[in-house]
Amino acid sequence: MTAKHSRPTSPHLQVYKLPLTGIISISHRITGVLLSAGLLLVVMLFYALSQGEGTYAAMQSTVNFWLVKLIYWGFIYALFFHLCHGVRHLFWDVGDGFEPDKLNKYAKIELAAAFTLTLATWIFI
Repeated sequence: MTAKHSRPTSPHLQVYKLPLTGIISISHRITGVLLSAGLLLVVMLFYALSQGEGTYAAMQSTVNFWLVKLIYWGFIYALFFHLCHGVRHLFWDVGDGFEPDKLNKYAKIELAAAFTLTLATWIFI
């Protein structure tokens, strides 16, 4: 016979709130995959450029659509976010930033830096 215990079950996503560093870690992996997929779009753009004036004009009309521009800026943000998180990993490789207060501080700096770099790119382009 098995006895019923009043122990709680393991927490799940409806109960457990992921810390900021966990969310950023998952986001870093997702942006890596999205950047790889985005490179296929870049290759398609270069191919369109190589095909001549008519294909270039068609590509320009597609790129000027608002949804494509939104995807483009999302790609740029993902690129800067991935870069900033990579720099954070370099700090971790030398053993810096593992204290609980520094983990959240660096995570917020990383998000702010990615946003600032994206905004600076938007302003200067």
